[in-house]
Amino acid sequence: MTTSETASHVVRRAADVEYETVDAAEGMRKGVLLDDTDGAPHFAMRRFVLEPGASVPEHTNEVEHEQYVLAGEYTVGIEGETYEVSAGDSLLIPAGAVHWYDNPGDEEGAFVCVVPNGDDAIELVE
Repeated sequence: MTTSETASHVVRRAADVEYETVDAAEGMRKGVLLDDTDGAPHFAMRRFVLEPGASVPEHTNEVEHEQYVLAGEYTVGIEGETYEVSAGDSLLIPAGAVHWYDNPGDEEGAFVCVVPNGDDAIELVE
């Protein structure tokens, strides 16, 4: 379902969310749950899936990321610190922070990520 920018509310069913692979990551998919095209004035909410064995190299983003782990157990590196996360954990990754993901397990990992609307380009760290 697509709505105009004047929408007062939106209900999107899980089956209606389309997922695409994330170019900079091996084994990661992203589905946009809500964003400015749905009339959300400030934030985009996305759902990411980390396949078993998936890894995302060190990178930065120009905007903050607020994440909530939905499923699985995986490792996140943020600014040189390493964290093992699992369902129910929350993360704040500040704008410009170097971070990465690794899912060495046999289970799929998934998280919701909320960012300000606008460009959220990934800049790989060399």
